[in-house]
Amino acid sequence: MPRPPSPSIPEKEFVYGALKQSLRLDGRAMLEMRTPTLTFGPELGWVECSLGKTRVLAQVDGKMVKPPPERPLEGMITIHSELSSMASNEYEPGRASDQEVTITRMLDKALRRSDAVDKESLCVLAGQRVWHIRLTIHILSDAGNMLDCACLAGIVALKHFRRPEVEVVGDEITIHHPSERAPMPLSMHHTPYCLTFAFFPDTETPPLLDPSHLEETLSAGLLSVALNAQRELCVVQKAGGVPLAPEDVLRIMDVAVQKARELDKIVERALQEDWQGRTVEVR
Repeated sequence: MPRPPSPSIPEKEFVYGALKQSLRLDGRAMLEMRTPTLTFGPELGWVECSLGKTRVLAQVDGKMVKPPPERPLEGMITIHSELSSMASNEYEPGRASDQEVTITRMLDKALRRSDAVDKESLCVLAGQRVWHIRLTIHILSDAGNMLDCACLAGIVALKHFRRPEVEVVGDEITIHHPSERAPMPLSMHHTPYCLTFAFFPDTETPPLLDPSHLEETLSAGLLSVALNAQRELCVVQKAGGVPLAPEDVLRIMDVAVQKARELDKIVERALQEDWQGRTVEVR
């Protein structure tokens, strides 16, 4: 599959010159995010998230399985991401790109290993039956900063999902249909959000938040931070690129905390609006 041409020399010079003056091609400020748009599907746990023209679909489903013997009291969470040529012609079908591997690893650290979901609450019968929650991320369109969009879609899908009510009598397990008993939300410890900052070769150019595809291509390094609105840091990832001074990283953390709080308000408001317009029938 032919790869898209890299930015031309005049295009690079124009973008670098504009960024040095704190000007971005889409008119945003350097530390301004594109406003996320959340669309909920007919099923609980189905969420489409958009950051500008970057679009990601997240879907959560659950089934009951036997737990591994080393963790008999904990449920299981698996995260699978899919980055195909539908997102951009840069990606080849059937072959995992470096970006897909990076996104999957970061989502695993931010959503699963940070204990966003209470795994012990997913246990139904110790050593016999637990819930296995599977989060699938489909990247529909890549216009830059897929990671933040995928992380936001994933955490909103987990908060939106409801599992069936379960009744245990002795060793007998009864799974109630949503029409019999209202389904239960997942027990969440916290809500992490991912924020990506781009850095450029010229030290006079300030860092920018939520890079577009062109800004990502021309950047000399990306720093991704996962944290929640309570100032708890989950992950800091910097895969190579220009070196950063400690004070630069601390400055970025202050910005990230503020943006995480803004995202938390947007997410809670969107979930509340969807829940008010949704009817869960219990006969």
